[in-house]
Amino acid sequence: MTRLVLGSASAGRLRVLRQAGADPLVVVSRVDEDHVTAGLGPDAAPTEVVCALAAAKADDVARRLDGGVAADCVVVGCDSMLDVDGRLCGKPGSPDAAVRQWQLMGGRSGRLHTGHCLLRLIDGTVTHREIESACTTVRFAAPTEAELRAYVADGEPLHVAGGFTLDGLGGWFVDGIDGDPSNVIGVSLPLLRSLLARAGLSVAALWAAHAGGT
Repeated sequence: MTRLVLGSASAGRLRVLRQAGADPLVVVSRVDEDHVTAGLGPDAAPTEVVCALAAAKADDVARRLDGGVAADCVVVGCDSMLDVDGRLCGKPGSPDAAVRQWQLMGGRSGRLHTGHCLLRLIDGTVTHREIESACTTVRFAAPTEAELRAYVADGEPLHVAGGFTLDGLGGWFVDGIDGDPSNVIGVSLPLLRSLLARAGLSVAALWAAHAGGT
């Protein structure tokens, strides 16, 4: 039975997949994201950046799987970034950076890009590889200074792409989206379904694998 492996520490991605009937094995990648991004150069397009990072994560995880899992599995690596007027916003990493990012985003729209890399492994060998990105437009509210300070103090925005969440406290400050909501959380279910199909797998098989493990 084919095992789904999620190469991400993101609780949001894991939650999306579990709520959609899958039960992935989580193996966090050890990729140096800054190194990968720097290697692309300053003029790299957002889709190029997120796809390169997603591929690096999936490749890293695939190399470290034990033989039992690598015998029959599909590895999914993802990376998300927010593009606001040509400026890429990743994880703020610090309270000051999160405040600055929200001062840029507040009252404006951004394009949330998520790169997806899917690797099909059989007997430890990659037999199929798909890389593609999805994009969703997010319309942000303009939080008051008190709201922004309280949000940043909670810590939620420091370690998520774009400095916000759709399914957490940040949802209070999202006026609307145009496109796939799961993509904003970090993994596009419609795109992943398409990538699985190209690799000869179905969503029904993931559901069956989940049911078989419960």
